[in-house]
Amino acid sequence: MFDYLMSEEQLKIREEARELVAWVPRQMILDMDKDIIKFPKEFLREAGRRNLLGCRYPKKWGGRDMDWVTTCMLMEEIGMLGYEFACVFGVGAELVCDAIILHGTDDLKERYVKPLLRGDIFAAECLTEPRGGSDFFGAVTRAEDKGDYFLLNGQKRFIVGGDGADFFLVYARTNLDSKAKPQESLTAFIVDRGPGIETKYLYGLMGCRGGGTARVIFKDVKVPKKNIVGTINGAHDVFNTMMIPERLGTASMTIGAAQPAVDIATHYSSRRKAFGQVINRFEGVSFQIAEAVMLLDAARSLAYTTARAVDAGIDMNRIRRMVSESKRFITESCQKAVHNAMQVMGGIGYTTIFPVERIHRDIRLASIWTGTSEVMSMITAHEWYREYFETKKNHLARNFEYDAEEADAADEKIYE
Repeated sequence: MFDYLMSEEQLKIREEARELVAWVPRQMILDMDKDIIKFPKEFLREAGRRNLLGCRYPKKWGGRDMDWVTTCMLMEEIGMLGYEFACVFGVGAELVCDAIILHGTDDLKERYVKPLLRGDIFAAECLTEPRGGSDFFGAVTRAEDKGDYFLLNGQKRFIVGGDGADFFLVYARTNLDSKAKPQESLTAFIVDRGPGIETKYLYGLMGCRGGGTARVIFKDVKVPKKNIVGTINGAHDVFNTMMIPERLGTASMTIGAAQPAVDIATHYSSRRKAFGQVINRFEGVSFQIAEAVMLLDAARSLAYTTARAVDAGIDMNRIRRMVSESKRFITESCQKAVHNAMQVMGGIGYTTIFPVERIHRDIRLASIWTGTSEVMSMITAHEWYREYFETKKNHLARNFEYDAEEADAADEKIYE
């Protein structure tokens, strides 16, 4: 952790987060990995009791008036417990709350944000559908206007907290005209668990178990119009702002999830002997630890730089690029760091004697959910090309293309 970037108040919150991490019983971690605990309500209640949920939101609604740098620090600390702890911590208190705080009415904030941040109720975000995840605007779940309410039908899958949440943030198609623009056809709703909502299937996941990840089916669910988040057919705006907590939050917590594996491998390689000496004296071992540490430090640098950019309120297009770069670079770098940790430990790292194998399984999700690495590259490329030509058009800058001896050889510069 880069302590020198933190204020005294932020360091105090970090200590509070570490106290929460220390409080979690070992058995809770083991039971979640075995799906004995389907959803860790006890953990979220304790986090709420300690006022650690949603720290960047206004105190008026239960937060602590902090910023994105604090949030990244907090997500990293929670991630050290295990990736799924950070997933359930972030889905409700960061993703769902963010949508309501930025786009919802005071009534929604009173009814849902306050009790959620206290740990009294739990939330899930329903975005991904069986037909696809990254194709957000291709959603087929629909909500028909019935006057005083919308009638919701459809299904979502891979929903963290699907089994365990008291309410859901649901994206559904409300403009049913087949010729309508997809970006102007979806609405975001807050939907209470109740009649017509069924948790159909808890997935047998490779890792990240115990988070209640399920398929959620909606059949003729009545949603009052006062539960619309934002505007009718205006989910595009909600979705755009949600990309920050979804992807920057995910990136930050991945750093925390990877750190224990590197720590364990560091300690192990300082004690394990082979060929008459401890194995960290072999460059084949110590260089892998060095690379892992370098990757984690580079990941932190990008995470906190991006967090500062978000806090500063710079151009949203540039934020989209920075967040997308952060998500891809950090998640893949952390996966490589955990890979190195297991490689250093050898066969014993592949067993349940150490938690590295669980960390390895859990962290594989990082570059898939909330936007795959490929989608992050697509966004980064799009925003970079746009930014490059905007900068070139609006600023006097040196044309570096002409800093070559034969720069005037126009016949050699063939583009078609």
